[in-house]
Amino acid sequence: MARRFTARKSELPHLSAQDFEDEANLVLAEFGNAHGQVAMPPVPIDDLVEEYFGLTVEFKNMSTEYPEGDVQGAIWFNDRRIAVDQQLVPEENPSMRGRYRFTLAHELAHWRLHRHLYLRRAGETWLRPGGDGRPDHVLRSRSSDPKEVQANRLAACILMPREMVKRQWCQAHGSLDPIYLADLRTMQRQILIAEVLRRGGFKSGEDAIDNMLLEHVARPLADKFEVSPDAMRIRLEGMSLLLRKKEPLLFT
Repeated sequence: MARRFTARKSELPHLSAQDFEDEANLVLAEFGNAHGQVAMPPVPIDDLVEEYFGLTVEFKNMSTEYPEGDVQGAIWFNDRRIAVDQQLVPEENPSMRGRYRFTLAHELAHWRLHRHLYLRRAGETWLRPGGDGRPDHVLRSRSSDPKEVQANRLAACILMPREMVKRQWCQAHGSLDPIYLADLRTMQRQILIAEVLRRGGFKSGEDAIDNMLLEHVARPLADKFEVSPDAMRIRLEGMSLLLRKKEPLLFT
């Protein structure tokens, strides 16, 4: 099936918001043709990565290999190999399942979007960072690299397909009407107590309280899709199902 975008060998593709949605739908449709359609969450990201795309997944102690820190995943394009930080092994750390799944989806997104930047032909001199056994690309949780931003966006669309999220939202709330931050203020104290108890602490920072309120709403869907409440909150905000402000009416 034809790709929906093209890029030259040395170029990063320019993608619109719709491009990410379309590419995720294409990935899932291709997988569905081979292994059965994905109709309900969670998206089987392990099967997508290993069975359909044929990428090997291994776990590594990233804090030892990258003492500078902040590395959660890595990919070797020519070896068709992905490494994930061993602290994210879901069987050993169930609370990290969402982070593990997003890391896999993120590296798959690099494979889908960026491998043309790294794959080498037989006999070609290899001067890229992975040439000494190091990975071609690493996932840093706080990176603003455009490739990382693109991989995050496609990963979110793969793990949380738009139409699937809309169906689950409608089932949970009875309609596709958004929930506004202002609607949660009347229950702010109860929500924050529940979230602090669940998290074992309070995450500080700008917008921390607002994010916790919105993530409280996002949590049931996050559990269904096996992603973090933070990832689901960002996805729902991007789909305008969670909104921080009510737009003033044009007519009264």
